[in-house]
Amino acid sequence: MSNDPFTRVVRQHQVERFYSDEAALLDEHRFAEWVQLFSDDTHYFMPIRRTRLRRELAKEFTQPGEIAFFDETKQSLLGRVAKIATGTAWAEDPPSRTRHLVTNVRITQDRGDELDAETNFILYRTRLKSEETTWIGSRRDILRRHEDSFLIAKRLILLEQTVLLSQNLSNFF
Repeated sequence: MSNDPFTRVVRQHQVERFYSDEAALLDEHRFAEWVQLFSDDTHYFMPIRRTRLRRELAKEFTQPGEIAFFDETKQSLLGRVAKIATGTAWAEDPPSRTRHLVTNVRITQDRGDELDAETNFILYRTRLKSEETTWIGSRRDILRRHEDSFLIAKRLILLEQTVLLSQNLSNFF
């Protein structure tokens, strides 16, 4: 990571803009464009969080290869997007109304061609007349430089909740 303050500020702005644009794509239901933000070799993973004693916190989240809410590749993300686009995905017809809030953007590592970035998020969703759901958590991404922007090479989504009260998980984080 460069120690030059100007370079750090520009890089921070680029990453924050990338995440703001990503959130807008999701909230505007532009899923076909959103999925193109992922590299072909991406891994999109949301483990299950379990309540553990302090001495067992290393086992709080399931690991890759274990059960997870999402354990996706770009191909499986493309499949989910295609299904929603058909209009026959009952969980999204009528479509959810969402608001993705992304905060506390931190670049934790810069390896030149890739960045490690961490964010916090709130995802608010309302469906039908009165169904409301809120998810809160953090994301740990590997962003790969691509043209004048980035591709998401890896996304780890860590929810604060251990019990999800939503009717489905048809949305994207």
